[in-house]
Amino acid sequence: MTTIADPLDTLPDEVAAAAFRRLVRHLRHRHDAQNIDLMGLSGFCRNCLADWIRDAGYEGDKAQARALIHGMAMEDWKATRQTPASDEQLRRMEASVAKNRVE
Repeated sequence: MTTIADPLDTLPDEVAAAAFRRLVRHLRHRHDAQNIDLMGLSGFCRNCLADWIRDAGYEGDKAQARALIHGMAMEDWKATRQTPASDEQLRRMEASVAKNRVE
């Protein structure tokens, strides 16, 4: 039996990298899209992207990865961009993240 590769794996790395950078820059621009809302809608956020680049081989630590994605230190992001999460946002995030679990 032949396994068909995911077509995404045929995307040239330079194209994938350009798309990733565009996504990160878009998220930097749209700081009104709170991480809690991204988590509630899609089950991932900027911090997840930072974790994923580390998983992919980025040699920086967690703080450096987050600064790379956020465009500033995490402490500065929280102070200037992050708003308090409502109970509803937290509920949506929990429900969404539960869908990420692979059994």
